[in-house]
Amino acid sequence: MDFRSMIPFGRQTALTRGPETDPFLAMRREMDRLFDDFTRDWSAPANSASGRFLSPKVDVAETETGLELTAELPGIDEKDIELDLTEGVLTLKAENKVEREENDEKKQYHLVERSYGTFMRRFALPFEPKADEVTASFDKGVLKVTVPRARELEAKGRKITVNGH
Repeated sequence: MDFRSMIPFGRQTALTRGPETDPFLAMRREMDRLFDDFTRDWSAPANSASGRFLSPKVDVAETETGLELTAELPGIDEKDIELDLTEGVLTLKAENKVEREENDEKKQYHLVERSYGTFMRRFALPFEPKADEVTASFDKGVLKVTVPRARELEAKGRKITVNGH
């Protein structure tokens, strides 16, 4: 089946002219951009029963010595952070407990943007880690994790000479 046969009649020439000349493609692109801008900072509500988690914002950098991970965990206590390294996967889990009461009659909330619930992220490591040397520090809502790379085995090789008859 040819890809062009899937395009509605009369719009096939838009592929040769480009999307900027097709008003429907331009409108679709603009709607996608508006929706992305509108929902950029939304987080899925935490609901442990349904298996959904909040996703902390992280920076992950690979260095010569290993991996450096920095995660923003605002409002989290150090005691509520769990780190686990199993089979080459680093798991970060943290619990942010609700500080307000929904039925407080003395307060009328007009805007609620703060996220509460369980934060969780998993990272597959691109190398074999030194699990016993992983370090983590937490200061002012920022978690820093350093995962050192296990020393790679040097590939021992030799040249093989090809002899003719």
